[in-house]
Amino acid sequence: MKSIKSRIWIEDNENVFLGYGRVQLLKKIEETNSISAAAKELNMSYKKAWKLINSMNVSSQDALVITNTGGKDGGGTTLTPYGKKMIVNFETLNAACEDFLNTEFKKLYQL
Repeated sequence: MKSIKSRIWIEDNENVFLGYGRVQLLKKIEETNSISAAAKELNMSYKKAWKLINSMNVSSQDALVITNTGGKDGGGTTLTPYGKKMIVNFETLNAACEDFLNTEFKKLYQL
């Protein structure tokens, strides 16, 4: 069965705030509690991951990610409740877009 695919992203002043790749990074950070581990699992450099996280946090009304440095527990990175909400919101919006596009595609091509 044929279907249409697309990518969406949310911009802030023409800069990407949130998109598929950034959401994947946030999900891996939630899973691993580590920017380094998340980046490694996504075959991304730590520097790029950090740049993306910083960009999202700066563009956002609230932080999506909080980092804790060193200490006896070794630091770590966590998603904020707002960060978790943004993942859900983005995935909901993305699914709605795909549903809409597939519905329109089927109408146009009567598949």
